Amino acid sequence: MRSSPRTRGSPRRCSPITLLAHYGISTPLVAYHEHNARVIRPHLLARLEAGAKLALVSDAGTPLVSDPGFRLVQEALEKGVHVTSVPGPSAVLAALVVAGLPTDRFFFEGFLPHKSGPRRARLAELANIPGTLVFFESPRRLVETLADCAAVLGKRNAAIARELTKMFESVRRGALDELAVALAEEEPPKGEIVLLVAPPGAGAAETAAADLDAKIEEALTAHSVKDAASVVSAATGQPRRQVYARALELAAGRGK
Repeated sequence: MRSSPRTRGSPRRCSPITLLAHYGISTPLVAYHEHNARVIRPHLLARLEAGAKLALVSDAGTPLVSDPGFRLVQEALEKGVHVTSVPGPSAVLAALVVAGLPTDRFFFEGFLPHKSGPRRARLAELANIPGTLVFFESPRRLVETLADCAAVLGKRNAAIARELTKMFESVRRGALDELAVALAEEEPPKGEIVLLVAPPGAGAAETAAADLDAKIEEALTAHSVKDAASVVSAATGQPRRQVYARALELAAGRGK
């Protein structure tokens, strides 16, 4: 049984038909997708209840991930049919691994709405989720989606993973607004896109620490460690004891 996702696939993908033919497997296939699921699903469930064994395969990564197979599995379980999984490639996890963004928590949204208004509304609902956001996106809408993400989510880091595990795989990283501007000046990318966006506040602590170090370094050019700590503490509101300890470390690194 062949499951098809919501988007059109890449012409370079190895289809289930090609794969089965390569290994000399002649098992009949039945197309199962969002347009015929209501008609086909009852027939498949009837076969399962009669004792048949069916395999749900996909030519677009892991079945059921942004895929119409969910209803089939749900109803099969309701009828007491045993369901098992054979692990395979997942664009979501593959992109998360190479993105360079936090991986301890993530939220997979799938495809955002096609139009900017509903897309921004949905992004606003996702804005406070404390994990990396993972989206599927069409190359044709990528620039607009990046711009909407930047407008709604703010200056967060992001990664664009394209054609994962294929010959022309690429990963592009940067701030949302910078990526939106850069890609707007280029030809639309080709292939399948996974867009990942950092959680709210990710990197804020590192940025704050870097800013504090820069202020201390600047103060040290004109003041002693003690006086520099006092100046920076007064300017930033940071505890003088902590600023002084950091100033000592930076001064030692400069050979003072």
